[in-house]
Amino acid sequence: MRLKKVTQSILPTKWGDFSIIGFEEKNKLKEKKHHIALIYGDIYKKKSILTRIHSECLTGDSLFSLRCDCGNQLKTSLSLISKEGNGILIYHRQEGRNIGLINKIKAYALQDRGFDTVEANHKLGFSADERDFTVCSDIFKLLKVKKIRLLTNNPLKVKILRKSGITIEKRISLIVGINKKNKFYVNTKKKKLGHFF
Repeated sequence: MRLKKVTQSILPTKWGDFSIIGFEEKNKLKEKKHHIALIYGDIYKKKSILTRIHSECLTGDSLFSLRCDCGNQLKTSLSLISKEGNGILIYHRQEGRNIGLINKIKAYALQDRGFDTVEANHKLGFSADERDFTVCSDIFKLLKVKKIRLLTNNPLKVKILRKSGITIEKRISLIVGINKKNKFYVNTKKKKLGHFF
């Protein structure tokens, strides 16, 4: 287990009151990465919990960028979990598919010159997706959650979570926020990363 639970509080939102739980990665680095889980309702009420793993996207989640579909996915997920009456949203702190904010902006600059999102990452010396979803499986284990219904278009999340011992009863597509500014980006995710749309 590479994470530990460090704190918990209440987070009131427009979709209702969530419990916010803070997790810290166990490593010897000075800056230990933190992740959070937002819990709505009684997650032990059902055998299979509606869940979203949402990777950090400052530009989409906080600055309302139209370059991606992230902000809309975050809002829609919180709304669906609230309507369900219980669920989990893991906010996975690996910005820009884990290349970091500055490298993500560098990738944007390359995309401005005609590269797609995968080509831009490669040009910067990264793989198409550098994220580590096993961190999320550790969060599920700390929460004692074994079976989920996952809101995602990303087959990699499904594969890694299953390999880590999490049962995914159902994958639920999350097709929101597609516009003329991000259509090429979304199509690249579909063609090169195998995302379901």
